[in-house]
Amino acid sequence: MRALLVGLLPLLLMSGLLSRAAAATPADSTLQAALEAAVADFEGDVGVYVRHLPSGREAAVQADKVYPTASMIKIPILVGIFDAIEQGILHYRQPLTYQDSLAYPGDDLTAQLSAGARLSLAQAVMLMITESDNTASLWLQELAGSGTAINAWLADHGFTATRVNSRTAGRQSDWEQYGWGQTTPREMARLLTLIAKGEAVSPAASVEMQRVLTRSRWSGEGLSQLPPSVAVLSKQGAVRQSRSEVLLVHAPSGPYVVCAITNNQTDERYAYDNEGYVLLRQLSRLVWTHFAPDHPWAPPEGADRYYREAPDHP
Repeated sequence: MRALLVGLLPLLLMSGLLSRAAAATPADSTLQAALEAAVADFEGDVGVYVRHLPSGREAAVQADKVYPTASMIKIPILVGIFDAIEQGILHYRQPLTYQDSLAYPGDDLTAQLSAGARLSLAQAVMLMITESDNTASLWLQELAGSGTAINAWLADHGFTATRVNSRTAGRQSDWEQYGWGQTTPREMARLLTLIAKGEAVSPAASVEMQRVLTRSRWSGEGLSQLPPSVAVLSKQGAVRQSRSEVLLVHAPSGPYVVCAITNNQTDERYAYDNEGYVLLRQLSRLVWTHFAPDHPWAPPEGADRYYREAPDHP
């Protein structure tokens, strides 16, 4: 029987009945059980993907289902910008001139600039990732050649689900369903892994993207559960019924990547104790404890005051 299965394996792979990834990737049964327990009672849909890069061990829950990216779409936009830089279309230090027509509704820092204000492309990239500034991000999306160009890069590199939808020709129906962008937990984790391994665009571009992705101001969810001494690449996302985060953590046992995305949440509040935010913190702590059992860490008492909403003032 074993010989028969071995003989059938290539046929199964060619037919698509068994993916090469599934055949070659070792499952982490302990982590798998812990993830399933963590998401079991969540009021909404949840997808999670975790992979320990040195060993290849992984665990997943609905990791190939398509979800909204919310602001995690800024990682593909970042890649699109650096691809244009490598092609000589853009220069990282080139000056940009802000116009009022670029403003996106909200509290973005970029939208508060006066018409004619100057900033560099590098500063716009910083605002997109560190501040998750939507005005800067939409500006950069166009500078990268539009969502169509970014989607072409994604398709060329084997991403079948991750796409920019907003302001992108032919993707109106996708935008109506998923918003600005769409992805799966597995694909978003893979994209961040490519950057961390120096395999996105070019080694030099990947290094600078890594530096940018370690500077998120939005540290109240998964990042809050990790020691501040550990380098982490990250991006967070939030829209009304979805919360998301992708982290690549340089743990003592070697780097691991985790991406969690929710959708159709019943809790739509933009509050510290939103069920989706609570889950992101829980999953981050769970995975750190699993891969770094000899390095326990927890946020000190009172740390949450730096992430909770300010009280109303007269």
